[in-house]
Amino acid sequence: MQWTFNRLVLSGLFLTSPFTFIGQAFANQAADSVAPEHSTGIEQKQLVKAKDYMVTAANPLATQAGADVLEQGGNAIDAMVAVQLMLGLVEPQSSGIGGGAFLVYWDSEKQKLTTYDGRETAPLAVTPKLFLDENGQPLQFYDAVVGGRSVATPGTVKLLWDTHQKYGKLEWKKIIQPVISLAEQGFKVSPRLASLIEKDAERLSRFPVTKAYFFNSDSSPKTEGTLLKNPEYAQTLSAIAKQGAQAFYHGDIARDIIKTVQNAPGNPGVLAQLDFDTYQIRQREPVCAAYQSYDICGMGPPSSGALTIGQILAITEQYDLKGWGANSIKSWQVLADASRLAFADRGKYMADQDYVPMPTQGLLDKSYLQQRAELIQVGKALSKVEAGNPPWSHAMNLSMDESIELPSTSHFNIVDKQGNVVSMTTTIENAFGSRLMVRGFLLNNELTDFSFRTHNDGIPIANRIEPGKRPRSSMAPTIMMKDNKPYMAIGSPGGSRIIGYVAQTIIAHTQWDMDIQQAINQPRLLDRFGTLDIEQGTAAEGLQPELEKMGFKTNVRDLNSGLHAIRITKDGLEGAADPRREGAAIGK
Repeated sequence: MQWTFNRLVLSGLFLTSPFTFIGQAFANQAADSVAPEHSTGIEQKQLVKAKDYMVTAANPLATQAGADVLEQGGNAIDAMVAVQLMLGLVEPQSSGIGGGAFLVYWDSEKQKLTTYDGRETAPLAVTPKLFLDENGQPLQFYDAVVGGRSVATPGTVKLLWDTHQKYGKLEWKKIIQPVISLAEQGFKVSPRLASLIEKDAERLSRFPVTKAYFFNSDSSPKTEGTLLKNPEYAQTLSAIAKQGAQAFYHGDIARDIIKTVQNAPGNPGVLAQLDFDTYQIRQREPVCAAYQSYDICGMGPPSSGALTIGQILAITEQYDLKGWGANSIKSWQVLADASRLAFADRGKYMADQDYVPMPTQGLLDKSYLQQRAELIQVGKALSKVEAGNPPWSHAMNLSMDESIELPSTSHFNIVDKQGNVVSMTTTIENAFGSRLMVRGFLLNNELTDFSFRTHNDGIPIANRIEPGKRPRSSMAPTIMMKDNKPYMAIGSPGGSRIIGYVAQTIIAHTQWDMDIQQAINQPRLLDRFGTLDIEQGTAAEGLQPELEKMGFKTNVRDLNSGLHAIRITKDGLEGAADPRREGAAIGK
């Protein structure tokens, strides 16, 4: 077993780059003013190599939990259950059983790629006015988030249970027991969790149960290294270990969740038992985009991840990023403009495909993407970007979306001895979700991923809230395929920036010959809605003057990706974790 976990200051990470330092930030889009999850420093990470298996996850304890299951003869799905339940304990701000997830899975025996949608659903009692004030105007973001109003029906437990029933090898109870034991014995609060508690103290203190867990009796936030026990989570998991998903969706746990949501002081919600009774996982066909010699496969709608990444990669492919290289301003301009074009399509067309007809094929149509690529002028940033008109048999008039998506999410990958591959992104949405805590876990605020408005000037928005609908997501668990075999599993947290993080990393690896650790370490630059974000404290700041000359509005800011990747080579496995978070790769 090997993993590295050394703290390192931010400034030292990218010293080898030829870029120099400069800083001046412009104002950004309203949606960007709230960071999904604050930065908590940098840790130096090494590429980890292994022969038999590999796990990469956002916390070493969760990574280890997955590796232990594989060591005991479990498979990737068994390990997935352990990793997710452990993340819910040690990284509660980012994901857990009160949220939802997307799984992209390669079944080695059947040689088949499939996806499972465990996204949360809107309560059946919601109305179009859920996020509007008495004057019919959208609520302020945190007025909508904190409390019961934003809580959707959780999907994670059902996803774990249903897929384990189908593919799991080890006994369900046996997988969960180590997490129960650690919840009872307690774990040391990590630097990241401590920092995030402190930064969110005001909102976390609003609800007595949440406050009692994350703060000391004198109201001071729990600090790094504090032993934190969670006996309530242990009890919840014990019930799930005995009865499976049934324990969560029917019985005391569901009742307590509903009661907490409906009685949340100042901001109650409408979640009800019927929502739990009717909740289903959806198995969906993966969305795959051709890129170079690869197929980039991921989650289809309600996720916008795979489609938007596929579009960005296909548009950049029309230009010589390989020849220009990672230090050329032209590479970054083309990538930024390609991303803006893809985000315009995303804003107009992408939503839950069970509710809204989607031009999925059209958005990845070769000649359509070629037309979109031709809009880019090398050397001059796009001044205006609009959604295109992809080929579509069900064309309809839609307005641009207005959702603010700030998931504080987690991503992990697993490859087992048999060659099964898990790429899973999991979330409770914003850091600490709705801030409501029930039975040892936090509840999501997923409903704020819908557009707060349902229409503009009488024209409907695709991602509007509707009963039972799944909010659009940017989560992008990805498996890259080469010659019909998995080549790499990758994904990241980071709200709608996930898409840019994953696309940039794939380009850095495939075009600029970086290994996956170098590609993940690279300074981040991305543009979604017309402001080019540049990662502060990194060499990328040196590109700012040139980018502005090209006509970009820029904003130097914290870009807190949490990428994890595993590459499958002929000689074995390579694992990498993002230095911006606490994650680790463990393999054997």
